[in-house]
Amino acid sequence: MTASPSPAADSAEPIFEPVVTGEALESEARSFLSHLASLSGEQIAVNLGWTAAIVAGAVALLWLLRFGLRWVARWLSPKHEKATEQGKEARKHIGGWTMIAARFVIGIIAIALVINLWGFDVRAGALGRMLGVFWRAGLIIMFALAAVEVFGFVVTRALHRGARRAHDVRRAAQLRTLAPVLKGVISFIVGLIAVMMALSQFGVEIGPLIAGAGILGLAIGFGAQTLVKDFLTGVFLILEDTVSIGDVVTIGNFGGVVEDMSLRTIKLRDFDGTLHIFPYSEAMVIHNKTKSFSFAVFNLSISYRADIAQALQLMHAVGDELQKDEKFAPFILDDTEVVGVDNLADAAVVLKGRIKTAPGKQWMVQREYLKRIKLAFDANGVEIPSPSLRLITPDAPPHWPEPPTRAAE
Repeated sequence: MTASPSPAADSAEPIFEPVVTGEALESEARSFLSHLASLSGEQIAVNLGWTAAIVAGAVALLWLLRFGLRWVARWLSPKHEKATEQGKEARKHIGGWTMIAARFVIGIIAIALVINLWGFDVRAGALGRMLGVFWRAGLIIMFALAAVEVFGFVVTRALHRGARRAHDVRRAAQLRTLAPVLKGVISFIVGLIAVMMALSQFGVEIGPLIAGAGILGLAIGFGAQTLVKDFLTGVFLILEDTVSIGDVVTIGNFGGVVEDMSLRTIKLRDFDGTLHIFPYSEAMVIHNKTKSFSFAVFNLSISYRADIAQALQLMHAVGDELQKDEKFAPFILDDTEVVGVDNLADAAVVLKGRIKTAPGKQWMVQREYLKRIKLAFDANGVEIPSPSLRLITPDAPPHWPEPPTRAAE
């Protein structure tokens, strides 16, 4: 006895339903070819003229769309960037993916108009339904790409404009850091919705697909915990203002300027141009050298024969002179702090001091201070020791006893 199929199995609908069948397309193609064979020479000439007009209209429409996207990008750009080469270069890339989708959609429309002109009814046939499906799916993708690109452009410009107007340096850096992250999140959400809507046009039931995606997402979440950890760690680093684009940080044995922060990685560019890329989960300890303020620290070595009081006085004087300099005064936040004698080394007395500076300006101030303190020490006779080797020879050559000789045999 064979088991009869259950009612549940009979009522279950397939997840994917084909839009057209091969037999229907083959039948319509034969009918279309027979119609072309019956056309007269005059009808063919007229149809060729209208075909050229449709193609020219499609090209003109694409040009107008490209011009409109660039006009919107120019209209949304800040006034000071409109005439700059950097602003022009940035606007050239606006709408690139949108134009690819637009060419596909307008191409489908042009093909439908041309074959309808030549006697193929695209409104009732199987090929028409197939072209309609591709047209609607392409239209969805085109609008999604346009929304992503325009939104990314608007968000980037708005946050960078807010960064320029911010009075707090850290707030400005935080806004510049948030721009690519926010752009990436919104692009992912809009792209996922657009893909689901496009698949539904091809007969795919997105309800079971969404449920399956949820289960798959849980499985990926358990299997890819590092990715989730990277994302969450990056979000908290930005929200807590731990690090921002433009900061000088050290991660492990590597240091450099934070060039970019994505959804899961932080990128450092060091002094020789090497780009170091760290997932957030591996950046366990971040040393930020440009958060709020910095210190230019000095460890100055002088000879044991030098006058320590005079050297400390010169350190104060050079710091005061540097603070009064118009070139460096905006970057120095407080008076020079001279700690005093920090160490009695083997060949030198180490004096320690520091100057509080604006974030990232400590190296510039430190280089200028060291140059000036060297000139001040030389002018006032404060000796800076340097490694040397001294040979001490005795007054008379050493006397070496002669080796004993054997008795003559």
